[in-house]
Amino acid sequence: MTREIPLLIRSAAFAAVFSLLLTGCSSSHPGVSPSSATPAATPPRVETTPSPTPTSTPVATSAVTAMTLEEKLGQMIIAGIDEYSMNVQARELIEVYHVGGIILYKPNVKNTTQLVSLVNELKQTNAVNKLPLWLGVDEEGGRVTRLPDEITKTPTSRDIGKTGRPALAYHIGQLLGKELNAYGLNMDFAPDLDVNSNPNNPVIGDRSFGSNASIVSSFGVQMMNGLQDQQVVPVVKHFPGHGDTSVDSHVGLPIVQNDLARLRKLELVPFAEAFKHQADAVMVAHILLPKVDAQNPASMSKKMMTDLLRKEMGFEGLIMTDDMTMGAIIKNYDLGEAAVKSVLAGANIVMVGHEYEKVVTVIDALRKAVQSGQIPMDTIDQSVRQVTKVKQKYKLHDRPIQVPDTKKLNAEVQSVLGTKANK
Repeated sequence: MTREIPLLIRSAAFAAVFSLLLTGCSSSHPGVSPSSATPAATPPRVETTPSPTPTSTPVATSAVTAMTLEEKLGQMIIAGIDEYSMNVQARELIEVYHVGGIILYKPNVKNTTQLVSLVNELKQTNAVNKLPLWLGVDEEGGRVTRLPDEITKTPTSRDIGKTGRPALAYHIGQLLGKELNAYGLNMDFAPDLDVNSNPNNPVIGDRSFGSNASIVSSFGVQMMNGLQDQQVVPVVKHFPGHGDTSVDSHVGLPIVQNDLARLRKLELVPFAEAFKHQADAVMVAHILLPKVDAQNPASMSKKMMTDLLRKEMGFEGLIMTDDMTMGAIIKNYDLGEAAVKSVLAGANIVMVGHEYEKVVTVIDALRKAVQSGQIPMDTIDQSVRQVTKVKQKYKLHDRPIQVPDTKKLNAEVQSVLGTKANK
């Protein structure tokens, strides 16, 4: 069944709620710069102006009220799946646990035809649910790509930053958005807003636009805007900054001895700039900063997500964790308890990128925490309102897609790299 958000809901009441929601997706968004250092002026957006980041409304509240607890918790999960096609476990995650999003990795992608088939299977399976799926990937350009090998790679963020042309970052963002759209994907865990201040950083490196906060701000915002203008949700990362780490959080827990004063002068500058330009979502890193919160990594820290990100910096969009199955978490914390702490600290979405059993563990832990009163229902409802609003803003749907023309997509890559880079 073809579904867009105003037509998603089986009941007339839900349909009415979402038709009203379509007209209620604007707000004023406070742009709070945490730094006395002023980033370089971001060039004007090439095409359209930024859309406001949505905030809670009574209409969104009514939509959430119609959901069961299981449906609400599902909307707070982005899950990874195994294999190149739908299997029993992937189907259960969608049909039984109502997960709100799927993240695909390179092992899920064989070629164009296979990826289109998988995406369409996911969309079709989700027909039982009230909201369309997030279908997301890490598509940063350079070495971090999830698209089929038939698609020509775009340059690394570092190489884009070296051009000195922020408009190129906008065109690359547009290009990535077109490619993701062609494969039915609607969320990109990019751009990377880390300031690569540590040259020995084992995980960021050329994924960053540079070691200068002004450059990262300018180029990062432009790439974000390019993605937004193609109706793809960008998720800026890795808050509060992964650029000064010496440990890969996929393997272990990085410990960074920077205080808030240092963060405000450097690492937070690109994020503040992105928030002023209506960033929709931010990914919080598994990094421990003892001088800010000695007990919890940023992804589990109320001081980071609520006090700093929400209150001080004024961010109103979606807050999601990095993948909770990374070594930084599973080697140091109980997964279920960590997920509960993340939600209590301010996360709207918990990402569980690998293993069906781990996804179920997280959902079960959240359910028990709500039922026991550890997590207030208001906290869950607020998160689902945030999710609902952004899905509405981007008009997500579960319509099937056709196999894209890869030659045409690659020709656009060459056009952008060969023409726009020289302007």
